[in-house]
Amino acid sequence: MDAVGHRVVHGGPRFSGPVRLDAAVFKELQELTSLAPLHQPPALAGIAAVKAALPAVPSVACFDTAFHHRLPPAAATYAIPDQWRDRFAIRRYGFHGLSHAYASRRAAEMLDRPSRGFRVVTCHLGAGASLAAVRGGRSVDTTMGFTPLEGLVMATRSGSVDPGLLIWLLRNAGFDAAALEESLERRSGLLGLAGTADMREILARAARRDVGARLAIEVYLHRLRAGIASMAAALGGLDAIVFTGGVGENAPSVRLQAARGLDFLGVRLAVKPIGRA
Repeated sequence: MDAVGHRVVHGGPRFSGPVRLDAAVFKELQELTSLAPLHQPPALAGIAAVKAALPAVPSVACFDTAFHHRLPPAAATYAIPDQWRDRFAIRRYGFHGLSHAYASRRAAEMLDRPSRGFRVVTCHLGAGASLAAVRGGRSVDTTMGFTPLEGLVMATRSGSVDPGLLIWLLRNAGFDAAALEESLERRSGLLGLAGTADMREILARAARRDVGARLAIEVYLHRLRAGIASMAAALGGLDAIVFTGGVGENAPSVRLQAARGLDFLGVRLAVKPIGRA
């Protein structure tokens, strides 16, 4: 074995591309754990295990945030006090970058389009879910932000909520930061709406007119369509939409219903698949 590559969700403000792992880099990645508490610890455990098993083999970290590192300032900046932004390096980082980068390249290949000027919205829909607006192979907007909690409805994550709601819960409902994190990360999203995080089960129940399942699908699609339209606006137009991830690949009814709500953008479903997967 010549080298080992590791997918790492958060690279923070410093890491904008693949980096060879050493003790100093590993320590920096540990310090980013609070920004991706579901993902960073398992990635670090994998890195440590490989290092122990293959101490002489170089390891390289590849970051999901790297693809979005050059987001335009208008897309990357939160309207918060500048002291916060400067002191804590708060910005919209974006995630699923490895998936969005590949999907946008592959779409251009399948459509036989040059990447220059190609405008595509990539929809990574899995347990975690995010969209990216990609123009000419470069991310110009995305739905996840400072952490992977922002944006679309996900399997167990809420996606975007009113920050005033969180302040209200802290002040009036006896919640603390740990309780908010547990609820928003692990008990919300599809699970919070329908009692299950499994989209297959929700679709089956919705087909039987289950009220909770139908609401979950409607909320999911409402956020998805709005997000795609927002990404298209950031691109100034749209040449293609890509669906990937477990839900994006395996739930054709989700793709169909999302596309049907985007007729005003000129979205049309191809009668036959284009190219090869």
